[in-house]
Amino acid sequence: MVLLLVAHGSRDPRHAATVSALRDRLAAARPELRVEVGYLDFCVPSVPRVLERLAAEGVREVVALPLLLTRAFHARTDIPGVLREATAALPGLRVRLAGVLGPSPLLTATLERRLYEAGVRPGDRRSTGVVLAAAGSSDPEAGAVIAGVAREWERAAGWFAVRPAFASAVPPRVEDAVRALRAAGARRVAVAPYVIAPGRLPDRIAEGARLADALGDVLGAADELVSLALRRYEEAPAGKPAVAPRGGGERRPA
Repeated sequence: MVLLLVAHGSRDPRHAATVSALRDRLAAARPELRVEVGYLDFCVPSVPRVLERLAAEGVREVVALPLLLTRAFHARTDIPGVLREATAALPGLRVRLAGVLGPSPLLTATLERRLYEAGVRPGDRRSTGVVLAAAGSSDPEAGAVIAGVAREWERAAGWFAVRPAFASAVPPRVEDAVRALRAAGARRVAVAPYVIAPGRLPDRIAEGARLADALGDVLGAADELVSLALRRYEEAPAGKPAVAPRGGGERRPA
């Protein structure tokens, strides 16, 4: 079995470096598991090229894990389409599609740790407002997921408040959420980037956080992300939809 991490890709070299670090940590955690990376855009190798290479090597089954935090366009349409098109030309290669990483308590645990690393003190939760800063999507479902994560994190962790914000596509912007938290009475405001790797949109989040008191780092190749990725991998064969190769799949009884 091969675990294929499917990343969006970025012109920013820090993005690929972070994804490679996550791949290496996964491989170290599960030495018996072969872990590969494929990109949708900007970086190489592309997902189809990786699948072609694996098929040529005789690999017959792959679990594709989207490195995504919500089920927006890429998760619902883009990635399944790329996998179907690639496997249609590779008879005998079976690809199972794992679920996206989020939402998960492991992700909010990572967000909290990043804020503490940035100088936020656990004892200041009640007076600290947090901006949960996501990349942003025009997909309403993705925005609703981020809002839900913010509400649950506020309830579970006891922050003064947690407010969602976005670097693109939809309001509010990060700087507007920072101002709103201050206006609501937060003594301190921290920004928690809900993104996996650095790049253009995370830089935009950092730009919007200039008025905040603290800015957490991206999730990166955190221990929690490694555990979560392995969990999604283990869940995939237990009933997640498979992307069937051309002519593959079981025949129905006559």
